[in-house]
Amino acid sequence: MTGSEIPPSFRLAYVPGVTPTKWVRIWNERLPEIPLALVAVTAAEASDVLRGGGADAGFVRLPIDRTDLSAIPLYTETTVVVIPKDHIAAAVDEVSAEDLADEIVLHPLDDTLDWERPPGRPANERPATTADAIELVAAGVGLLVVPQSLARLHHRKDLTYRPVTGAPESRVALSWPEDATTDMVEDFIGIVRGRTVNSSRGRTATPPQPKQRKRPDAGDARRKPAAGKSGGKSPRGGSGGPKGGKRGKPRRRS
Repeated sequence: MTGSEIPPSFRLAYVPGVTPTKWVRIWNERLPEIPLALVAVTAAEASDVLRGGGADAGFVRLPIDRTDLSAIPLYTETTVVVIPKDHIAAAVDEVSAEDLADEIVLHPLDDTLDWERPPGRPANERPATTADAIELVAAGVGLLVVPQSLARLHHRKDLTYRPVTGAPESRVALSWPEDATTDMVEDFIGIVRGRTVNSSRGRTATPPQPKQRKRPDAGDARRKPAAGKSGGKSPRGGSGGPKGGKRGKPRRRS
């Protein structure tokens, strides 16, 4: 098999916290002849992977440098604080960023929230990763503010989380290189945007069929009165005769 005969494939990158399962399943149903390969990347390296050709498209966290990348924002996540289950904040439904002012709040190097100034008091050192920060929360060193999907990803039985108001939110987007908007990328965009298989966009669309003109019903033609003829009752029925006329008995001849 030569290089030109290698079957096509689609490489999809995704950052931690994003679950692409639903979209992958739809792809496999619609395009079973084109394998889809998942590429796990960190939020920090996602843009470079797309620019370097390591993936055809990817789920990233905004903001990103969009100089040569296209991006479609998909959804915004709730921001939560990860706490030990016996923490006082576990007794409330939500907390504000100001409520964390006296707490040590960990700020990992791979933080995905666009803070102007992180809440709380900083730890002596910044953890390298979110996973490391989760371990420190479990050890009672501090708290951690992250998008909800990352709190679920790193779930532990001894930890819980609560929504945080007044904090930045993380937005997830589908991104790809501007100069590489291929047919397969267009197909995946259609899937993510919820287009049906018969949509007019994308290679998998089915062209609309011309409408057929309805033939007149022969019965209708027979029932339709001919031109110049009345559609009313026959004069024998009384409605077509002189107004007020009555039919009497014939006179007997003498």
